[in-house]
Amino acid sequence: MVSDTTTEPSIWHLWAARVGRGQRQARDNFLSPGSRSGLVGIDFMVWIAQCGDDVAVIDTGFDREAGHRRGRFLDTRPADAVRTLGLSVGDVRHVVLTHLHYDHAGNITDFPAAEVVVQRAELAYASGGAMRHPAMNHFFEADDVVRVVRGVFGGTVRVPDGDVQLAPGLELHLVGGHTRGLQVVRVHTARGWVVLASDAAHYYENLTERNPFPALVDTERALDAFDRISRLASSADHIVPGHDPEVFRRYPAIAGRQPAVAALHEPPEG
Repeated sequence: MVSDTTTEPSIWHLWAARVGRGQRQARDNFLSPGSRSGLVGIDFMVWIAQCGDDVAVIDTGFDREAGHRRGRFLDTRPADAVRTLGLSVGDVRHVVLTHLHYDHAGNITDFPAAEVVVQRAELAYASGGAMRHPAMNHFFEADDVVRVVRGVFGGTVRVPDGDVQLAPGLELHLVGGHTRGLQVVRVHTARGWVVLASDAAHYYENLTERNPFPALVDTERALDAFDRISRLASSADHIVPGHDPEVFRRYPAIAGRQPAVAALHEPPEG
């Protein structure tokens, strides 16, 4: 069970921090691209949630060297994104990996004192027989997966099997589709329940058109995930996609901060 009906959900602050940028062909972002053409931006983000002394980091970007090999360039390490909010790396209790793709599961060593949380289905997928296929394993960095496995042996990685509440007002929901064990994160803020969709919806248009990003292991589950995300969020304005530069145009920026940081616990401005 995710929620404890006897416990009132806490109010969390929630931020998105841009740690890298890139460009893609627009048509490559949709299972059914239609007549789309030209290049669009893609942002690489980490998310930071804070409630009192409890701090969680959701996803950790990509390893600098691994990104360089793929033509992606890390501008800011996740630890520095935490520091720019005036928080300490030592404050981070949880590191949630929504999935183990290279651009979400690098740099976990930035938070040596944190518990890492990854779904059982994701760990089995990323360390299992499916990875013998280059068409599937090229989304992953073996070193990232090995670090997580070592953490399991060391007792620093938690491997839930399905939905879980990490703390009152901070929930993980298994949706799959993009990967076997993709989880979205539901955060209770002063404006309501915000859902960090991660790669269940790379862009706002993936969700509004019900047109998923084409990197999929299960199309049906990816489509079902759109409906589930919509039910979990307080409204459509409470859903945050995983890679859309529009996030930093819609939400209030924390002035003068580098990397760019957007306050997701505040209502969108546009």
